[in-house]
Amino acid sequence: MRYVLALDQGTTSSRAIVFGEDGAVRAAAQAEFRQIFPQPGWVEHDPFEIWASQRAVAREALARAGLGAADIAAIGIANQRETTVIWERATGRPIANAIVWQDRRTAGRCDELKRDGHAARVRERTGLVLDPYFSATKIEWLLDHVPHARARAEAGELAFGTVDSWLAWNLSGGKLHVTDPSNASRTLLYDLAAGEWDAELAALFRVPLALLPDVRPSSGVFGHAAADALGAAVPIAGIAGDQQAALFGQAAVAPGMAKNTYGTGAFILLHTGAIPIASSQGLLTTAAAQVGGRGYALEGSVFVAGAVVQWLRDGLGIIRSSAEVEALAASTPDAGGVFLVPAFVGLGAPHWDAFARGAIIGLTRGTSAAHLARAALESIAFQTADVLAVMQREAGLQLAELRVDGGAAANDLLMQFQADLLGVPVVRPRTVETTALGAAYLAGLATGVWRDVPEIAAQWRRARVFEPRMTRAAAAERIAQWLRAVERAKDWARA
Repeated sequence: MRYVLALDQGTTSSRAIVFGEDGAVRAAAQAEFRQIFPQPGWVEHDPFEIWASQRAVAREALARAGLGAADIAAIGIANQRETTVIWERATGRPIANAIVWQDRRTAGRCDELKRDGHAARVRERTGLVLDPYFSATKIEWLLDHVPHARARAEAGELAFGTVDSWLAWNLSGGKLHVTDPSNASRTLLYDLAAGEWDAELAALFRVPLALLPDVRPSSGVFGHAAADALGAAVPIAGIAGDQQAALFGQAAVAPGMAKNTYGTGAFILLHTGAIPIASSQGLLTTAAAQVGGRGYALEGSVFVAGAVVQWLRDGLGIIRSSAEVEALAASTPDAGGVFLVPAFVGLGAPHWDAFARGAIIGLTRGTSAAHLARAALESIAFQTADVLAVMQREAGLQLAELRVDGGAAANDLLMQFQADLLGVPVVRPRTVETTALGAAYLAGLATGVWRDVPEIAAQWRRARVFEPRMTRAAAAERIAQWLRAVERAKDWARA
């Protein structure tokens, strides 16, 4: 039996999973790390905490599997995307905390760029919208606000990376400054058609090209982990942004196949094949994990999904653990007319409103904690349905099923409501750790653990299918009410 170690570095926790060549989980470990909120709308991470927690859980997972690093054929990395780290090349020391993808501090800068007429050119080159979600304005902000950073960047003393690059740098002892197309395509600096960094865009965002990592295919040997990182010089052979890794782990490798990952946010991807499809209705065009050639996807990003459950726990205190939310929500037959729009950090696709803020509509004296819990869960499904409605129109297809993964995919009540809204089966796979599995598959393909993509696709298995029960008329009515609530949350925080 050969084994692959997947590092799944997420927004709120670092995870490590050891997979066998049969695609089954052998061992796993997870550790949460701090979320730093310096000001309203700002979200940061300590890069050293990211690295330390990721290395610790990697060692823990290997120990639980009864394996040493020398027993591992390859390491694959899946990572939270867009989160921006800049560090010193000489020391590996970050110049500031990482600015997380959820951070909205550059919303005003994005508005300025839109007013100056740059939105169309940016979308044409990158497939993305001008939004603080992406990396470029975060890089610009750090260079402008950290003393001497811009001059040092122009002198080649600093390195930028999304979290995959930061992990590869540390794993390799500072030898690798790399990324893959799926991560590069989330920066606003990468030309999708050309498959390379775009000098004009870099100039627009005032980002020195010397900062940027080398872009290599998602599956391939990038280099090796230093022996002192995990205990042996293991090939680092797969890198993909977490959502593209999940698409690959779901074996959604053919045009027209779709998946949703319910994590901190919710991310819906539709594979479109070797040709990028431009969107005019709020979707993103992005690079899929690239194996043996180019591949693209349409994506809709929901900023707050599982995070709304964390808010019920940490902000309101109506549950003690996230696992309690399903039972509380199920204790009432419906949400009692309550709609919760979790626009805590603005709205993503298809609305793209950085100034929207959270709202609860329909409260009465009879509203209970159970109603709020149910409305919170339903908000995740409503946001997903919003994206998929646009996605089907944009791509000109009728969805046959939705493959699901991520922590909240284990919530039966949520998955049933999702199927009811969509009117198509929602399919939960036997292995729900598809983000980590996708990273493992990418690394294993490059090192001979798996022969080819068809062998990987043959390992995918269904665990449960949720068939829609709600009438289409009832679903349409609920969605219309939801959209009314969304309108009330829009543009709230604009000065």
